[in-house]
Amino acid sequence: MAVTKTHPIKSTLKAAIDYICNPDKTDGKLLVSSFGCTAETADIEFAWTRRHAIDKGTNLGRHLIQAFEPGEVTPEEAHRIGMELAREVLGGKYEFVLTTHIDRDHVHNHLIFNAVSFQDHKHYHSNKRSYHFIRHASDRICKEHGLSVIVPGRDKGKSYIEHQAEQDGTSYKAKLRSAIDRLLPGCADLEDLLRRLQREGYELKRGKYISARAPGQERFTRLKTLGADYAEEALTARIAGRPSPSRQPKQRTGKPSLLIDIQNNIKAQQSAGYKHWANIENLKRAAETLNFLTEHGIGSLEELSERCDGAAAATARVKADLRATEKEMERLTLTMKHAATYRQLRPLYEEYRQSRDKEKFLRGHEGEIILFEAAARELKRLDAVPLPAAQRLRTEMDELTARRTALQSEYRKAQQKEREYDTLNQNVRILLERSEDVVLPKERSNELE
Repeated sequence: MAVTKTHPIKSTLKAAIDYICNPDKTDGKLLVSSFGCTAETADIEFAWTRRHAIDKGTNLGRHLIQAFEPGEVTPEEAHRIGMELAREVLGGKYEFVLTTHIDRDHVHNHLIFNAVSFQDHKHYHSNKRSYHFIRHASDRICKEHGLSVIVPGRDKGKSYIEHQAEQDGTSYKAKLRSAIDRLLPGCADLEDLLRRLQREGYELKRGKYISARAPGQERFTRLKTLGADYAEEALTARIAGRPSPSRQPKQRTGKPSLLIDIQNNIKAQQSAGYKHWANIENLKRAAETLNFLTEHGIGSLEELSERCDGAAAATARVKADLRATEKEMERLTLTMKHAATYRQLRPLYEEYRQSRDKEKFLRGHEGEIILFEAAARELKRLDAVPLPAAQRLRTEMDELTARRTALQSEYRKAQQKEREYDTLNQNVRILLERSEDVVLPKERSNELE
């Protein structure tokens, strides 16, 4: 289970970085990594990037904490997960320091990143959208590593606080939904429903959207935020007896859908109507599966298995190409960053080298000298010596960006194809296991046409 939270750093950036890099907490600093900077000089490098920003904002950096369930992950794996999250969320545009703390009963990551991008010198904007992006990315990465995640609720956009309140029976949204569902069958139109809500004690506000507030509730709730079935158009349709949006039949695409496991479906056990619908739906899905096999010339389980393996291999191949391209873009991005710093500070460094009183010169320009020497070291590590021309670097980056876009599109298509064949494979095996009466076009058993 991974939990993420973020907060801004408005002062004492060095103290914050020193805290997360504490050797006692990070296994002697073995669990310390960085990007675009070094942990020892991160505060200086953050400040240098910030100097070039037009919109500096009020924050020096952002501090993100990612915690894991006790005993579920090793410190090394937690650190790798933290690096994956940092690279995905920050997109290689912000310097950061990542550490993993092992001094408590649960392993947790600390990520401090610059509030200003070194790539375009724009300020990082933290809001609900960016938080949910981080949270969803963290959950997805943890699932890929076989870890559990917190699932507040199935309703899209529902916060953890809202979920807890609903579980406790104190959610204003849950009560409003319940009131609407109870009143709606006897309403003549939407205005009638609103009048009945007012008689129940709800205060209404009309504007672009209709909002309601229960007695004792601090803020109004827009009806459309209750879910697709509670928007004004949906309520009007429900009153008129038309299907609600959540019950609108989905247009069939002809592509196979996974068969419903009726025997282990709780809803099917509780509702005879749903079970009847599921049986009919499974007949349609089985027909789609067989049609797909026929159209694609798949005549046996062996052929289907080969197609599944081929689709998985194609996805893995494109993924590897995409990761290699992104890695090269990352190397090029860092080269451009350090090359710009090197070029800008080289005249000052030459003055320092020729200065008769180097200690005095260093006292006045210590930060710049540290930055120049760090940039020189990084350029050597990146095999960018002699220094490449700036135009050449930009041209290479444009070519890599175009290649990444093409590979991302190809990767999505490959994933879709892999999912299709995986669904086919599962459906065929379920059909062959469950029914001896299923006669496939060629023969029983493993022949499919």
